[in-house]
Order: sequence, then structure tokens, then C-alpha cells
Amino acid sequence: MDAQGLDWLLVPLHQLVSWGAAGAMVFGGVVPYIPQYRDIRRTQNAEGFSTYVCLVLLVANILRILFWFGRHFESPLLWQSIVMIVTMLLMLKLCTEVRVANELNVKRRFFADFDPHHFWHWSSFADYLQCVLAFTGIAGYITYLSIDSALFVETLGFLAVLTEAMLGVPQLYRNHRYQSTEGMRWVGTCHWCCPRWHQVHIRSVKVKWVQIWLLCVQLHL
Repeated sequence: MDAQGLDWLLVPLHQLVSWGAAGAMVFGGVVPYIPQYRDIRRTQNAEGFSTYVCLVLLVANILRILFWFGRHFESPLLWQSIVMIVTMLLMLKLCTEVRVANELNVKRRFFADFDPHHFWHWSSFADYLQCVLAFTGIAGYITYLSIDSALFVETLGFLAVLTEAMLGVPQLYRNHRYQSTEGMRWVGTCHWCCPRWHQVHIRSVKVKWVQIWLLCVQLHL
């Protein structure tokens, strides 16, 4: 059978593979956080997970979405960022509820207090949401004013990649501080060093070595 005769099979097969790859690209990044979420919900203990991981991913993906307005990239990557933001907000909501439930007679802290000593350690999920919305609004307004600047757009993309490359730092600091990796999922650690399909640009390759180095330190500890 010649190649033309196989078109009826190859064309839909190619389309199916493309859809599968796009689906993996969109949802693959959040998969490692599913068992982490289930563990926290089951044990009602969020001490093993650093919420600063959520902060890093929220900032990185918000910046990536803003970068899209200056330089469009593939739609699955845009949806990947949206799905990751929703996932991190859900993780934050659960961790905040668990932590507040386990803290007795602790003074409530609010985002509106603007206390740098308690940044990202507030008593309500609404305060985290206010912070994310404030950052998005400010960054979005700056992007709107500077969208015609190629230098600004490239800097925005670089900051998004650089921020994501530092993903392991919060968990590394937490583990070093408590001298324990209890509660941390190994799939999450592997996720930090897995290369992203959209990070093939040379600037991303350079930044990715930071993640590899941090993973080595994490495993050593």
C-alpha cells in the first residue's frame, strides 16, 4: 500500500498525537501537585509543603501570560499557565485552611496590614488572592504602557523563565531550616528539574542549570 493510501490513517493519527501532546503540555505541569494536595487534605498537615512554591509559580505564570501579549506563543502554553495559576490558588487555599485550623490563639494577619515580616503568611485565603490580584494589576498596567518596547517584552519573558527556574529555592530553604524532607513528594522534586518544552531558547537553557544545581543540593540534604 502506497503512502497516499495510508493518508486516511496517518492524518487522524497525527491529529490525535498533536492533541495528546497539547493536553500533556497543558496539564502535565500540575500532575505532581495532585498527590501533594491529597496528602495535605488527608493528614490535615501542610508543614511539609512550602507555600512560597505557590508564590514562585504564580509570579512566573502571570509574567508569562503578560509576555504573551507582547509576543504570542503556542496556545497550549498559554493554557498551561492558566491551569497552573488555578492549581496554585487551590493549593494555597487548602494550605491556609489547614494551617489556620491547626493554629490556636494566633493573631490574625492580613494583606492590608502591609507588614513585610508576615508577607505570604496571612490568615485568610482572601488575603493571598488580594495580593495576587494587586500584583497582576500593577504588572499588567506596566506591561500595557511598555508593550511596544521589544526590550521590555524580552525582559518580561526572561523574568518569567528565571522566576520559574528558582522554583526549588523555597522548598530547599524550608527543608534546610527544619532539617527534614517529611511531607515533600519526590515527584514534585523531579518536576523542578524536568525541562519544559517551551524552554528551548538559549536563555532558558542557561537558567535551567540553576534548577539542576538546586536539585543536586536538595538530594544531598
